[in-house]
Amino acid sequence: MKLFRLAAVAAGVAAIVVFAGVGMPEFASGDTAPPSTSRSITVSGTGSVNATPNQASFSFGVSSRAKTAVQALAANSADMTKLIAALKAAGVPAASLQTSSVSLSAVTSDSDQTIVGYTASNSVSATISNLGRAGQIVDTAVSAGANEVEGPNLTVSDQESLYHAALKAAVADARAKADVLAEASGTHVGAVLSVEENGESSPVNYDASRAALPSTGPPIEPGTSQVTASVTVEFAAS
Repeated sequence: MKLFRLAAVAAGVAAIVVFAGVGMPEFASGDTAPPSTSRSITVSGTGSVNATPNQASFSFGVSSRAKTAVQALAANSADMTKLIAALKAAGVPAASLQTSSVSLSAVTSDSDQTIVGYTASNSVSATISNLGRAGQIVDTAVSAGANEVEGPNLTVSDQESLYHAALKAAVADARAKADVLAEASGTHVGAVLSVEENGESSPVNYDASRAALPSTGPPIEPGTSQVTASVTVEFAAS
């Protein structure tokens, strides 16, 4: 009886081994996987969006000169305090004002041998959200003592939305190029495999196509600002 059980167990093990071996793939020595037949088309696309700038930033500076460094700095601080107060009174919020630089330097004689005085300078940047009042605010700043003016730097307040629109246009441009290449090569464009953002170009300002905005002070032409984006897209091809 014991011998029968041992024989049955042995037979069962043999059956399992045979069954496990059924259907196993056979590989010849040195076999390699077949080469991939997948194809793709990689193209670059660019897109741009134009918009009229609706804000401007200026740098207003005050330069003061005196016999001593203390006097020059004190006079300059008083003049800049007056300028900032005038800008705020003209409607420029404190959040749109930012000090750009403060400097103090000696003034020497023609021979550079003797110090004859000191010059103190201070500048503040101002962002003007109402472009129609830009010229008026420049006039206000000069009247308040600003003797250095730089700008304007014209921008669009909603820059991010413009860039997103430019990105969409760039992807559409890439798809159009891929369609042309596919047609020329006898293939069909499939799904997008990858998209790489190549970055944003600096806004380009064009000449205005309309008259200057009405204001007192120097006229400010808004022109047109262009935001450009570029992408690299890989499409499946079949």
